[in-house]
Amino acid sequence: MKIAVRTLLLLSLVVLGACSSKFKDIQIDAQADPKVSFEGYQSYAWLASSEIVYDPDGQWEPKGLDIDAEVRFVINDNLRKRDMIEVTEDPDMLVVFAAGIDMKALGLKENPETKEEMLTNVPQAGLVVGFIDSDTGFLIWRGVADAKVAKDRDLKETRERIEYAIKKMFKEIP
Repeated sequence: MKIAVRTLLLLSLVVLGACSSKFKDIQIDAQADPKVSFEGYQSYAWLASSEIVYDPDGQWEPKGLDIDAEVRFVINDNLRKRDMIEVTEDPDMLVVFAAGIDMKALGLKENPETKEEMLTNVPQAGLVVGFIDSDTGFLIWRGVADAKVAKDRDLKETRERIEYAIKKMFKEIP
């Protein structure tokens, strides 16, 4: 019986470790205006310019996945979980997002043979989500996610990474 329990615990740790390693390169930072009470915000609308950078060469966006739609979906889902509703007129706040991708970014990477760090291509991506008070026009909250970009990620993993980053950002909303 003890062996079965130990085996189950070990397998659980391996599964948890595998899940977390999928997101270990994603760095999140979120800041809120300390004078703002988010309980006062009950509705939102999208700022028309929210979008992901166009990827004409298809280097980072998996075929068959509309990253713009995916990001909007996850943000909408997280706002609804906070009991906010999307409206077309007189919103309490505006939601905006933008992303930048640099497929030619350079960074240090460890050479597996020599264990020395060397300068190499490490594509980077960043996603910024912001909330703007509709009455004042001031930014009241922003979340930023930075991550490495891999050309070979499949649709499922890309969706999981987007969902992870946005959920983690939203945990930082007071």
